Amino acid sequence: MLTVLCLALSGFAGAAAYFFPVVVAGVGQTGQTVVVPPSASPSPGVKTTPTPSASPGAAFTVLLLGSDDDSKFQADHVLTQSMILVRVDPASRHVTMLSIPRDLWVPLPTELHCFVGYSAKIDAAYACGGPAAAIATVQRNFHVHIDEYAWIGLKGLIKLIDQLGGIDVLVTNPVLDDFYPDDISGGWLYGAKRVAVLPGAQHLDGSQALQYVRSRHNDINGDFGRSARQQEVLLAIKAKASTLNAADLPDIVNALSGEFKTSMGLDRVRSLLGVASAFSLANVQQVVLYAPTYTYYPGYYISGQSVVLPHWNQILPLVRATFP
Repeated sequence: MLTVLCLALSGFAGAAAYFFPVVVAGVGQTGQTVVVPPSASPSPGVKTTPTPSASPGAAFTVLLLGSDDDSKFQADHVLTQSMILVRVDPASRHVTMLSIPRDLWVPLPTELHCFVGYSAKIDAAYACGGPAAAIATVQRNFHVHIDEYAWIGLKGLIKLIDQLGGIDVLVTNPVLDDFYPDDISGGWLYGAKRVAVLPGAQHLDGSQALQYVRSRHNDINGDFGRSARQQEVLLAIKAKASTLNAADLPDIVNALSGEFKTSMGLDRVRSLLGVASAFSLANVQQVVLYAPTYTYYPGYYISGQSVVLPHWNQILPLVRATFP
C-alpha cells in the first residue's frame, strides 16, 4: 500500500503505495536515515511521551513530502508543496491519509535556528531543516509519532506518471487556472500560464497530473480542494501501478533518480511485500481538514503571508481518532 504513496506523494502529495519493487530498488539509491530532534512539549502544560518506532509488521506512520524543486530556491531550502500523513496497518490492511494544509500557521521547533522561537507556515519546516525538521514540526503540533518519511520532487511526479503511461481520474473537482506556475521547463521561473483539467473521466499524463494536484487558484475550497485532488491522484497511481510487472522496474527507478528520497529500509519494505496485494480502496480512509478545523480569511496576512489558522480543539480529536 505504501508504494504509490511513497513514490507519488505530493502533497505529495501525497495515498497508497503498492508497487513495492520500486521502493526496494529505490532504497538502494536514495535510502537515508533521519534524526529527529527530541520531542518537546507541543503546547504549554502538555507533556509528551516518546513513542518507540514501529516494529516490522506493526502499524506505522509515514510523512509524505512533495517539494518545489523548480530551481526558485537553493537545493536545501525548498518548501513543501504537499504534506500527507499516512498510517499503514498491515494486520488489518487499512490505510489512513490525512492532508496537512501547506499554509497552516504553527510554532516551529526552537532548535530550528532559522525560526528560533517563531511561528511560520508549516511548509517552511522542510526548507529550514529538511525531513527531520518537517517530522518534528508535525509530531509536536499534531501529537502523532512518525516512523518514516518519503519525499518526491515535482519533476519526479511527472516522470513517474509518464512511466506508468498516464493515470485515469474521474475529475469531480475541475481546474481552471489562469496563473499556474510555468516553472518546470526552464525559462523565467516566475512565469505563469493558463491550464485546465475538465470534469469527467480524464486520462492525464505526468504534466497534466501535476497541474491537477498543484493548481491553487479558482478552487471553491482553496488549498483544501487541492489536498483532495492530491489524494485522488495517489489512488489513481495505485490503480495504474497494479498493472505493472518486473520488466517496468528499471525505467521507473531511473526516472526517479534524484527525485525521490525515503528513510524506509529494506526490512520495512520486506514486511509489506506479503500484504501489499491485499490492500483495497475500500480500506483506504481519506481525511482532509475542512471547516471548522481552521480559520482562513482571504486577504488576511501574518508577517506578509496569507495563512490558515488552525483550530486545534477541532483538529486534535480528529487526529487521535484516525492516528491512534
